[in-house]
Amino acid sequence: QVQLVESGGGLVQAGGSLRLSCVASGRIFISSAMGWFRQAPGKEREFVAAISNDSTYYADSVKGRFTISARDNALNTVYLQMNSLIPEDTAVYYCAAAFSPSIRESDYGSWGQGTQVTVSS
Repeated sequence: QVQLVESGGGLVQAGGSLRLSCVASGRIFISSAMGWFRQAPGKEREFVAAISNDSTYYADSVKGRFTISARDNALNTVYLQMNSLIPEDTAVYYCAAAFSPSIRESDYGSWGQGTQVTVSS
């Protein structure tokens, strides 16, 4: 079982930046990927970004503004650098672990508890 803990959320003005972190512990799969999803009030959870050892993936809505990265190839710590934030980015952000990178929520077996990001206009 993988345990995931997110941190780094907060309140920021539009145009500002935040960096989210996700630390994984427990059993780490050899072939693995990590993803970030978000859920805004009244909306379904949506894909934001994913990373594997050799690739990164982004939702169109964040491409060019957000960057996903990992501290090492083990993907034990994953970051989401969020720049040029807009009010529409306001959501609870979750990190998740999967066997391979995917935009589908159902492909991720372990989830963190989420961290709130609020962007004021």
